[in-house]
Amino acid sequence: MSQVFRKTVGQNVRTFRLRLKITQEQLAEKAGFHWTYISGVERGRYNVSLDSVVKLATALGRKPFELLK
Repeated sequence: MSQVFRKTVGQNVRTFRLRLKITQEQLAEKAGFHWTYISGVERGRYNVSLDSVVKLATALGRKPFELLK
């Protein structure tokens, strides 16, 4: 079940990132992460903490809940 949520968050991060036309490296810099972490998140590899969801959403100009739906 948690893998479904990880994939959902990852797909949403990728969708919003691509809409902004920024690279994983640029998103990582804005959010304070390494680009390999962003790559892992987008592939649903990591169980993202609530703090990380907030950082990612802020860097993407979104509300945290938008990454979860």
